[in-house]
Amino acid sequence: MTTHKRLISFLFVILTGCLAVSYTVPASAKTESSEPELLANGEKLRVEYARMLSEIEDQIATELPTIDPQKKAVFETARAELNALKKPGENDAEAVHKAYLAAKPLAEAKALDNARPLLAAVAALLASDTLDSKLMKAAILRHGTPAGLAEFAQQSDAHKALLDKLFADEALMKQVLVSGGANGGEYGEAMQVYTAILEASELARKPGILQRLALGTALHQPWLDENNKGSVNGIVFADHRNPDGQVARYLHYEQAYLAKELDPQFKDFNAWECRFITNDPYTNKELTWVRSMLRQFRPDHITNPDQKWRYTRIVKSDLPYCSTRHDDTLGLPQQQALALGGICGRRAFFGRFVARAFGIPSRRSTQTGHAAMNRWTPDGWVVNFGGWWSFNWCGPQCGLDFYLDSQSRTHEELYMQVLRAQWIGDALGQEDVSLRHYGQGGGFWDGLAFYKKRAVVEAANLEQEVADAELAALSAEEGRLLGESDKVLGDGEIKEIKIPEEERKIVVAKDGTITVPAVACTSPKNNTDKVAFLNSWDGGMQLHYQRMGIRPELLKYTVVAPAAGKYELTLNVCTVSSEFPVIARLNRRTLVNTKLPYTKGSWQRTAPEILELREGRNTLQLTCRAPNRGVSIKDFQLKPVK
Repeated sequence: MTTHKRLISFLFVILTGCLAVSYTVPASAKTESSEPELLANGEKLRVEYARMLSEIEDQIATELPTIDPQKKAVFETARAELNALKKPGENDAEAVHKAYLAAKPLAEAKALDNARPLLAAVAALLASDTLDSKLMKAAILRHGTPAGLAEFAQQSDAHKALLDKLFADEALMKQVLVSGGANGGEYGEAMQVYTAILEASELARKPGILQRLALGTALHQPWLDENNKGSVNGIVFADHRNPDGQVARYLHYEQAYLAKELDPQFKDFNAWECRFITNDPYTNKELTWVRSMLRQFRPDHITNPDQKWRYTRIVKSDLPYCSTRHDDTLGLPQQQALALGGICGRRAFFGRFVARAFGIPSRRSTQTGHAAMNRWTPDGWVVNFGGWWSFNWCGPQCGLDFYLDSQSRTHEELYMQVLRAQWIGDALGQEDVSLRHYGQGGGFWDGLAFYKKRAVVEAANLEQEVADAELAALSAEEGRLLGESDKVLGDGEIKEIKIPEEERKIVVAKDGTITVPAVACTSPKNNTDKVAFLNSWDGGMQLHYQRMGIRPELLKYTVVAPAAGKYELTLNVCTVSSEFPVIARLNRRTLVNTKLPYTKGSWQRTAPEILELREGRNTLQLTCRAPNRGVSIKDFQLKPVK
């Protein structure tokens, strides 16, 4: 199959999902969403910034190569034909839908084909950094707007100095713009936050992940004071503001990184990826808790080799889909979420929260009648808990646009050519290609930038198309149902684990106390759909009795008592939900119901229950009534009653 036909086939699959979402057009990044209030000095600054932008526009116009008018006209005609295609309504005839689905990928492929000769003609220009200084200033001025930047700079000489510093530092300007620019065009506020973090952390001033984290934090949430941020210019990428403040949030992650509590891949993230780590709406206290909880309760989720579900698998395994309730007696908001379960929103929020807590970039993903999430993996960004990219959006940006951008960013040198084409469009005052309507609208240069992304991704990711097509083939409803269920594509295989004999060793202390490792059961002897034998995070092993599974399962143990008599039975358990019973049966006759405590993800012993053992061999069976919540068990003890 040719590349052209392969692209058409793939686009035909993904575009079926585009019909499920009704989009609205966001404000242009070059248009102020509200008119800033300027004082006299602010008006002077606005005029000065506008003059700077106008001068750059004139200079850039003289530096650009002559574009073949015929090739340009053909390209613009192809784009116009694509833009003219109107998505059918829900009540339109099936034939109308089929005609649209057949025409759309052909029109997109035609536009890309007609972009290629133009991209080749300007390749030398886009590969050169000669104009970068002027182009980057123009991009910041256009995105932040002269009035928006003046609104910040008019507050004090120190405020203006922050913008002056940015414009004078070409390396910083480049890092800022490569990282996506300041959210809402608030470059002054971003510099204010970035400077505050650098003042608070010596490590953030040095090249490396912590500097990139500091910048990403400042760019994505540039408002130090929510009540005094003035107007917001340009497109705002919606997300919650973290409750602890940007400096405290950065310092939290610095400490977690130094303590080696974050994912090993965290150290390699760029500043753009870091934008999606620190912008969580939950507290630093909750972030600390969830890392500790997962290490104790489900350490297997931390080391899951399927990186699409590393960390976030806890949602599928232990946060049931049910009505969303709140109970402050159960602790912090996210402790309540895990304890009580909830519908799609709560599950997606918890998934983002736990991934970000371990330093994995994640973002919200709104879908029609559903909430999902997007997250980073070594193989690219993916969707958890919902349908494919064509069904989701975040703030002003549709999922397909984000996915394309994230893929093209992995080719850094080629992505610089994308940015330069965008910056030329900024310098000339041309409109951006729509973020919400995939590939539609926009001026000539931003249109070229979009199709440069398409060309880069097509050339490098043909193998990825096969994997994408399987997910893209799911309907919006199938994706929603998969997100709301506890199933994961590929589930079903139960992997065996080897349990070393030293981990199964039962110990009898001098006082007669018998300590039985949870993994020392005689049945089952390996993983089942209800029981998982896990390597503990701090060494040794533990057993997890899962929420999921077809039926209750008996855990059988053989205990040799040194003497007959009464013993106190306690279990060392880790739970994340309200109290529920465990049934203990001794020697097939004595039944004891013991309550598992709500430990919030920490290890704790159950209240003692009295059992009467006979000297020598005893059989102890443990099980949970269905439906049950998950519990991890480290060991149980039988202590002689004096």
